[in-house]
Amino acid sequence: MPDSQAISAAVAKLYDTYPFPPEPLLNEPPPGYNWRWNWLAAFNFCTGRRPERENVRILDAGCGTGVGTEYLVHLNPQASVVGIDLSAGALAVAQERCQKTGAAAEFHHLSLFDVEQLPGEFDLINCVGVLHHTPDPIRGIQALAKKLAPGGIMHIFVYGELGRWEINLMQEAIALLQGDRQGDYSDGVQVGRQIFAALPENNRLRQRETERWSWENQRDGYFADMYVHPQEIDYNIDTLFELIDASGLEFIGFSNPQIWQLDRLVGQSPELIERAATLSDRQRYRLIELLDPQAITHYEFFLGRSPIHQEDWLEDSRLLSAIPEPSPCIYGWQDSPQFFNLDYQVVKLNDAEWQFLLACNGNQVRQKNVGEILQSVEASLEDVRSLQRQQIVLLGF
Repeated sequence: MPDSQAISAAVAKLYDTYPFPPEPLLNEPPPGYNWRWNWLAAFNFCTGRRPERENVRILDAGCGTGVGTEYLVHLNPQASVVGIDLSAGALAVAQERCQKTGAAAEFHHLSLFDVEQLPGEFDLINCVGVLHHTPDPIRGIQALAKKLAPGGIMHIFVYGELGRWEINLMQEAIALLQGDRQGDYSDGVQVGRQIFAALPENNRLRQRETERWSWENQRDGYFADMYVHPQEIDYNIDTLFELIDASGLEFIGFSNPQIWQLDRLVGQSPELIERAATLSDRQRYRLIELLDPQAITHYEFFLGRSPIHQEDWLEDSRLLSAIPEPSPCIYGWQDSPQFFNLDYQVVKLNDAEWQFLLACNGNQVRQKNVGEILQSVEASLEDVRSLQRQQIVLLGF
């Protein structure tokens, strides 16, 4: 059996033993949202505008037990959602999960490398926590790229080596103590838990686990996925962009952009900011992860297939003719100008911004443009642009 097939078989065995994510099955739609799984919000993030249609095709590539798939269905009621996974055991849980909440998704027992067996192309591909567990991530991302429709977007999540340093050490320690029992994942979980219990409280590995991971790692499925996985490739900025470049797709941006702001680290030194201005984007990203390695446990980002048109809304006449509507991923805005934005962070609008946002309520049906709404509220075009930049209001035609 070729190495790649052996690795894939070992990964499938892990997830058959511990279907992942090990989230409970519900009898109602899942709570909350992840805006990256909402087609309107994700497309707006990538392009600055609302998509022209909602009846899109979405692929959850490496869907596991269907936690993300279920959200994709409920957050995108007009979309057709397909999930694929290497583990038959995880797929069985995914099907049961979606059946219990009425999420109409289609599932296939396929690896990323076999995705070409699916008919047609997809407007949104979600691939979270999967590529780094394959024997050939470049081949995997290239296979997915071939299924992305023109103008489509792909969201990817892979591990970062700097923020997972302690995890990598523990993985190796567990493997050493398992010896020839490697591949017995329940034994690996038992050994790992014994190590953490035995280590001194001030031990760096134990402290990192306690501070960062222990809450979710109470469940054996999470613990196994983190510490006894048979295949893991971790990235840094340089190797990450080798992967991205190999896809042939356009890098749109990180979906957690606040992490990638140099100001948050050295903003108190104008001279350093000035020096950094001469760096390329990739050099600046590398500088950020070097200065704050603990924060970079993973990379989450969007890629797109041309044509991807970026809208900046700088032209007044174009902005005035746009149709605004509230983002589907903001919460509490109808009751107060202080509410949760799409990242569950509290924002507070000024009165003009809030009045404009309130006037957009129901505009998906009324279809009033910005100019018409501004006639009824005391807000300016700059207020509208501020709401658009914050992704609180979506603009389209």
